[in-house]
Amino acid sequence: METLTRTVNTPVAPLENGWKGHQRFLFRVAFIFFVIMSVPWSWEWYRNFFTIDWTSLHYRDLYDIARFQPAFIKGSNRVLYGYAEWFIILGVAIIGAAIWSLLDKRKEYNILYYWLRVIVRYRAGIGIIGFGFTKLLPVQMPYPSIGLLNTNFGDFTPQKIYWLSVGIVPWYQIFAGVIEITAGALLFFRKTTLLGAILLFGALGDIVYVNFAFDGGVHVYSSYFVLFAAFLILYDVPKLYNLLILERLTTPVNIYPSFSQSWLKYTRTGLKSLTIIVFLGVLFYVQLINFLYDPYKQPAMSGVKKLRGLYHVSEFRINNKVIPESPLDSMRWQDVSFEKWSSLTYKVNRPVKLDLSNGGGSPMRDINRTFELTGVAGGRRVFYYEADTVNKVLYLQDKNLAERRRNRGGVAKNDKPVVTDNWIPEEARKNIGDETYKIDPRALSARRIRGIAKEKALETKRNRMVLKYSTNDGKTVILRGTDENRDSIYVVLNRIDRKYALSESNLEAGKY
Repeated sequence: METLTRTVNTPVAPLENGWKGHQRFLFRVAFIFFVIMSVPWSWEWYRNFFTIDWTSLHYRDLYDIARFQPAFIKGSNRVLYGYAEWFIILGVAIIGAAIWSLLDKRKEYNILYYWLRVIVRYRAGIGIIGFGFTKLLPVQMPYPSIGLLNTNFGDFTPQKIYWLSVGIVPWYQIFAGVIEITAGALLFFRKTTLLGAILLFGALGDIVYVNFAFDGGVHVYSSYFVLFAAFLILYDVPKLYNLLILERLTTPVNIYPSFSQSWLKYTRTGLKSLTIIVFLGVLFYVQLINFLYDPYKQPAMSGVKKLRGLYHVSEFRINNKVIPESPLDSMRWQDVSFEKWSSLTYKVNRPVKLDLSNGGGSPMRDINRTFELTGVAGGRRVFYYEADTVNKVLYLQDKNLAERRRNRGGVAKNDKPVVTDNWIPEEARKNIGDETYKIDPRALSARRIRGIAKEKALETKRNRMVLKYSTNDGKTVILRGTDENRDSIYVVLNRIDRKYALSESNLEAGKY
């Protein structure tokens, strides 16, 4: 049964009285194309979905449900090959539509058109809400770390400059999140679909252009939502043209299925309510926990509080040989920073392999969270450390694995897992504790527990340092031990209380 709402003297669109041949063919193409585009085609997606522990959720559990797109070509989501996949799907849709045309002689597809719009509405709505919450609670583009604040502007890639530019103004990032979430929420309701689609088209169209202009990595995924929004807007284009261009009286005419039976009404209401509760309610809560205690691009564990800050290297020795201060020396450390979290950074006059990613993905281990080093040249080194605060020893590992191909988990591909070599003594291990549980208990999740164990099993050997630290007042810090080349080093650091023109944000993620 169909319900048709019509107003007298309202121009009747072709879709209402019987479709023309080309309209039927184009619809068949669009139906096949958008259904394929709206369905997860990765076994990993289904594996993740069916292994979610709903009693111990991590924000990424729901985010990964919402964030998918066709990815038949390996690595296509990061390059222009992603658009090639669309043309492949379009080719399949055209062939499928031709076969469909031979088998089906119906004159119109009004009800099927309604259901196709439902599929596109909910796919776009859920996807953009997952995207938007990482901005509403600003973790997608973090506030710059101390090391980044003291890196030369010319040593940043264009993508890094853009991400940091948004990161220093979190209220703008929040505004972008509000727009995206509002657009997604409006798409859940038939009467506000056009408004939501227009909002989505404008917001994501801007992001597409920004990613092309700044050589960003998410232009394909952003274009995906622009395409969906354009399809939804297309339905109302004749009415908008009639109203705004021809200036004629226009009353929308909508055709949709009848939900007169009770079980249909309850099913429809139940599924819609469940979607809204999960992706607007539950996702907001788990994202809030992530923002407060486990920001996904920043390390989660707190660093040694007494060491935090920026330092000038006043003395530097290698194998007991004093290396005079010089910005041209390739061995001597320059400005050193201990971050709020478990990172030590320093600069050397020696190029390092540039990591061109944006430090995203979903690694659980702090050592694999690389936003502070990605897109940064100029010899900036970043080391993750585990601190034995009893014996005052830092066990450091290089976070940069750019010389190896990285997967989304943050570990190196095509490398054999390293056999545990117990480079950290057992006594120190006991003092350091288990990294899995060294965060606020409210942020502990089944995904974190499983993820850390998996990443440890796949980890490869990195450059390492073992440094003993000493300080009386925190203003002067002495480091002594062995560096990555197993040379003995002795470093004297003097704290710098640098004043920045940039105002410190009160919306920085994480509690350290």
